[in-house]
Amino acid sequence: MTDDAATPAILRYAAFTTRPEGGNPAGVVLDAEGLTDHRMLAVAAGLGYSETAFLTAGAAGGAYRVRYFSPLAEVPFCGHATVAAAVALADRTGPGRFVFGTAAGEVPVEVDRGADGVLRATLTSVEPRVEEVSEADVDEALALLGWARTDLDPQLPPRVAYAGARHLVLAAATRDRLARLDYDVDGLADHMRARDLTTLQLVWREAAEVFHVRDPFPVGGVVEDPATGAAAAAFGAYLREQGAVTAPAVLTLHQGEDLGRPGVLRVELRAEDRRIRVSGAAVPIP
Repeated sequence: MTDDAATPAILRYAAFTTRPEGGNPAGVVLDAEGLTDHRMLAVAAGLGYSETAFLTAGAAGGAYRVRYFSPLAEVPFCGHATVAAAVALADRTGPGRFVFGTAAGEVPVEVDRGADGVLRATLTSVEPRVEEVSEADVDEALALLGWARTDLDPQLPPRVAYAGARHLVLAAATRDRLARLDYDVDGLADHMRARDLTTLQLVWREAAEVFHVRDPFPVGGVVEDPATGAAAAAFGAYLREQGAVTAPAVLTLHQGEDLGRPGVLRVELRAEDRRIRVSGAAVPIP
């Protein structure tokens, strides 16, 4: 594909769900050879999903170079579009193992077919890290969200977590606080761009290993991401760093319920490897 004006074949998948109307929609272009940055951004903007994944086959079997574009900008890594792209490949060639070369690093992905016939992908993140965040930055983010300090869970302090992209983790003290999301879109986007944040990972802990999460994504031109694999991986690293869970552990993250697009993300922490595994189903959108 060398004609930049040509329209590539765009597949549409819903990730972290077994129903097309659930989870997070992603665009997938399995043959992005010859597409310029401008054209990929235009395709992503036209589609309007949180991200679209653009794949170019590598020299080795199962290896692909992958780039991710939101409607406004390229992002270094996207978990739900990774799951969607891997399942799209498996729909074409069968379940197996793929290796995605991303701007954040190499991301292995395994795809299996469950007893229900649904394909599920498991990605292994790049090496994660967790950073302190200043009190001033936290106060500004809270003000833009319309939250108060008393809305936060003191057991889960604010941090910036990374597993391919940077996310500010803020834990709500109640499910009701998480459910009420009405923020300054432009102001939060400016705040996030200045600090190289991809999303805010807003969480509420229902049980020891069960969480509800929401992810404002104004820097991508999307008010809220319905299911966020990159943030889920970063959050797994955050919980281990804080001593809030002990590896090995499997976390269940519920996301998208407040948007009417419920999805489930499985997050695995292993004792022998700091990298985080994130799993979920994906299905074509008719």
